[in-house]
Amino acid sequence: QVQLVESGGGLVQAGGSLRLSCVASGRTFSSGTMGWFRQAPGNEREFVAAISWSRALYSDSVKGRFAVSRDIAKNMVYLQMNILKPEDTAVYYCAADQSSSPSMSPISYEYWGQGTQVTVSS
Repeated sequence: QVQLVESGGGLVQAGGSLRLSCVASGRTFSSGTMGWFRQAPGNEREFVAAISWSRALYSDSVKGRFAVSRDIAKNMVYLQMNILKPEDTAVYYCAADQSSSPSMSPISYEYWGQGTQVTVSS
């Protein structure tokens, strides 16, 4: 059984930073893709960032502020979030798939975590 578990969410003031972590168990994704999505109340789940062995992909709204990285040996993915804005407030979900091509579409990801809340106060 594959499980993805996120950690690192919390409350931060605008302009601050947070680092999210996600650990996968039950399957390795060394040749696949791991990434992050987020969902604010009343909104659809939106792509944030993803990383494969060959490249990283970012949404325009976080490019230059967020950085995705991974530790293949630990089967983990991280999201360093800097210069946070109130509009970044959402539940952040870790996602993973065996595909080696990062995708912005949530339907491209087979496995999902339960989410971690990030709240940015103004």
